[in-house]
Amino acid sequence: MKRIDPSTLDLKDKVVTINRVTKVVKGGRTFRFAALVVVGDENGHVGCGLGKASEIPDAIRKGKEDAMKNLIYVERNDVDSIYHDITGQFGSASVLLMTAVEGTGIIAGGPARAVLELAGIRNIRTKSLGSNNKRNVVSATIEGLSKTKTPEEVARLRGISVEKLLG
Repeated sequence: MKRIDPSTLDLKDKVVTINRVTKVVKGGRTFRFAALVVVGDENGHVGCGLGKASEIPDAIRKGKEDAMKNLIYVERNDVDSIYHDITGQFGSASVLLMTAVEGTGIIAGGPARAVLELAGIRNIRTKSLGSNNKRNVVSATIEGLSKTKTPEEVARLRGISVEKLLG
């Protein structure tokens, strides 16, 4: 997979969740924050990252920087949906991604919705299965999107023409 340069893209970010972690020490409690951030250009590029810091804005900034290092490109069809149904898995979370016709919209839960909106997918149906851990659901969605193939790729792998593949 080729590396994507985030500086050439107009990236938007969305904070999926902010976790407060407390550590009890001799002088009292110390609070730290973990932010799960999804970035994308709404044109096929999307990534997720986790940032941890003692202040919320720093955690979000770190999460955004981490997400920019993990960008993928998602191929979309003419109605801004995926080409075929696929299941993405990460940990014990799995997300079923199903194609949809024009006008369906994004039918997805919170963590998966953030990824799909920032990837530029406008018509899709999803079902989150297994774990509902937000970090794993986001990663499973991205993993599923990265495994999708275009008809041209499938035809090339099988050594036949696209017309023959599509019938």
